[in-house]
Amino acid sequence: MTARFDKSKLPSRHVTEGPARAPHRSYFYAMGISEEEVHQPWVGVATCWNEAAPCNIALNRQAQAVKMGVKKGGGTPREFTTITVTDGIAMGHEGMRSSLASREAIADTVELTMRGHCYDAIVGLAGCDKSLPGMMMAMVRLNVPSVFIYGGSILPGRLNGQDVTVQDVFEAVGKHQAGNMSDAELAILERVACPSAGACGGQFTANTMACVSEAIGLALPNSSGAPAPYESRDQYGEASGVAVMTLIEKNIRARDIVTRKSLENAARVVACTGGSTNAGLHLPAIAHEAGIAFDLMDVCDIFRETPYFVDLKPGGQYVAKDLYEAGGVPVVMKELRKAGLIHEDCMTATGRTIGEELDIVTREADGRVIYPVGTPLSTTGGVVGLTGNLAPDGAIVKIAGMTDDQLSFTGPARVFECEEDAFEAVKKREYKEGEVIVIRNEGPAGGPGMREMLATTAALSGQGMGKKVALITDGRFSGATRGFCVGHVGPEAAHGGPIALIQNGDVITLDAKAGVISVDLSDEDLEARKKAWAGPRKTIYASGALWKYAQLVGGARQGAVTHPGGGEEAHQYMEL
Repeated sequence: MTARFDKSKLPSRHVTEGPARAPHRSYFYAMGISEEEVHQPWVGVATCWNEAAPCNIALNRQAQAVKMGVKKGGGTPREFTTITVTDGIAMGHEGMRSSLASREAIADTVELTMRGHCYDAIVGLAGCDKSLPGMMMAMVRLNVPSVFIYGGSILPGRLNGQDVTVQDVFEAVGKHQAGNMSDAELAILERVACPSAGACGGQFTANTMACVSEAIGLALPNSSGAPAPYESRDQYGEASGVAVMTLIEKNIRARDIVTRKSLENAARVVACTGGSTNAGLHLPAIAHEAGIAFDLMDVCDIFRETPYFVDLKPGGQYVAKDLYEAGGVPVVMKELRKAGLIHEDCMTATGRTIGEELDIVTREADGRVIYPVGTPLSTTGGVVGLTGNLAPDGAIVKIAGMTDDQLSFTGPARVFECEEDAFEAVKKREYKEGEVIVIRNEGPAGGPGMREMLATTAALSGQGMGKKVALITDGRFSGATRGFCVGHVGPEAAHGGPIALIQNGDVITLDAKAGVISVDLSDEDLEARKKAWAGPRKTIYASGALWKYAQLVGGARQGAVTHPGGGEEAHQYMEL
């Protein structure tokens, strides 16, 4: 044990120190751990590795680099894995109900593993949509010294001289259904769109939350950018392992890093990169773990007043690899700082502040991927919040890539009770131009699981109708969604929100400029319909994990969380 660390104040003392822990130490010796290593700080190296999809496949290898860094820094690393549900595989069928619930399962299992084995700190590696916020939620919940590292993005595929991503394949399904793409063309595209390990390359949820990990301070600067196949990721892994040991030494914990100010920094980065609407769900959930009040509408306030100046798919042209080559999140944050939009005094996983980190960034906006903040793609963020009599608890819409004349929409409702019904109708073109497609009973509790609607929205885009109809739901949208698609409508149908009361033909108005989502019904009309409402739709999930989730989960505005959060804590893990 080096003089750098006071073991008497670390949780691992409960399993490594004193005569009473001889049985515990015998287990450690059985695994080849030396006496010196037993008495060092113990660091959980948590990964979401699995063989479900390319986003997680490289995490196992990257964890070995992290462990080398922990050892270099004087710690004893212990690797463990948790689950991941990969949205790209779960998309468009019943499996998507497991996705959001997996975020809570990841946070819960990491917490339980850390508590059960008394680890002193954590380096968490994650690769796909829910695993990133789930891992960060666990760090903040435990409030231990923590470093997050993203597994990296997939390389773009190439076809006919153009970059292609999995988003193109989803949209190709719509083209194929419309008769505008042959079986052979679809077969070629699906074989080349995803050429490597890594998460989806556009600014979809995984890359959005990867940018958040840097902006919020839990990840080392620029660590999220390098694509998964790059061997240079090992250097970030090793550096993350060394960094966590410095955090232990300085007693800098996750909640010293994740504060209201750092959450605002993260929301800024989501907005200026045209990031996924799912950040409006995950940032409040991370805040909740620290007992910080920061809900969907707080996030949307920041989105509204932040310029959008990073040209990434799906609203723009480029992918994560291009952002990395242009200087990554540090250059983006440097531009935000020029506009006075960054809190510089926030602590980071380096042990230095955001301001100190940005002081050493020498690169400037390239004007191609990252525009100067003074000449943005648009003056408002890529995502805005809506409220009105159809969504008293708010809703969210992604407007990155939309023109001013596309920011408002009024039309009659075409109501569907679930996503499958809507997808079938879209396939058969049983809808009309100018309509507002309403998909309800897909909220966190009502789904259960708050599914994403990429299959439906991509089919609409593939049919050339993405700008000719609007879509609203109490479910979610993939970060790859385009068009006027409003998600997170709250309260959800299962909780008796107004979306449960809409009927075919009701006139719905959506206005992203004014921040309005309304239905042309009086309060009296809505009240009368509420009295006549038959109650929540019964689901087939009457037992098991999804039943349990539906009983516990709260509204989307607060992040769809399942426990009281940091504000109700009666103890701190590290103080036990």
